[in-house]
Amino acid sequence: MRTQVIVLNGGSSSGKSGIARCLQAVLPDPWLVFGTDTLVDAMPASMRAMDGGIEFAPDGEVVVGPAFRALEAAWIEGIAAMARGGARIVVDEVFLGGAASQKRWQQALGGLRVLWVGVRCEGAVAAGREVARGDRTLGMAVSQAEVVHQGVVYDLEIDTTHAESMECARIIAGRAE
Repeated sequence: MRTQVIVLNGGSSSGKSGIARCLQAVLPDPWLVFGTDTLVDAMPASMRAMDGGIEFAPDGEVVVGPAFRALEAAWIEGIAAMARGGARIVVDEVFLGGAASQKRWQQALGGLRVLWVGVRCEGAVAAGREVARGDRTLGMAVSQAEVVHQGVVYDLEIDTTHAESMECARIIAGRAE
């Protein structure tokens, strides 16, 4: 059975989004890309101002509450349903809860062929990318660089510290067939 879902997990500014776009270019079939940014952008602005939603602290910490988790659970189930319906999907994720976050995805994606990919990047390099992007809370990249990988089990790990997105995508594509 061919891979149906590729889950890219890494901290902010680690290179996941660039790799996801490159995967779409190198994989032989059409693949949809959905990221945690897609979910956050789809939520009403009030979710960022309410208790239980999502908060981006000035130091880069991200705090999520039960209202966010409820919408996230529905989103994860929706992605799983699309994969079961025949869509091939790349998920661009940030496992803020490490192994607990992966477990939520594993439960939803049960029965599907999933390639779990850890996207690592040295904190200082990710922080430089964060500054260059200009759309992130400073400190987020460093605070997430390691915590998102705690207890997570991968089929493949890549390091984008010195590698280009296309090079990483080709390695992942070689494992996704």
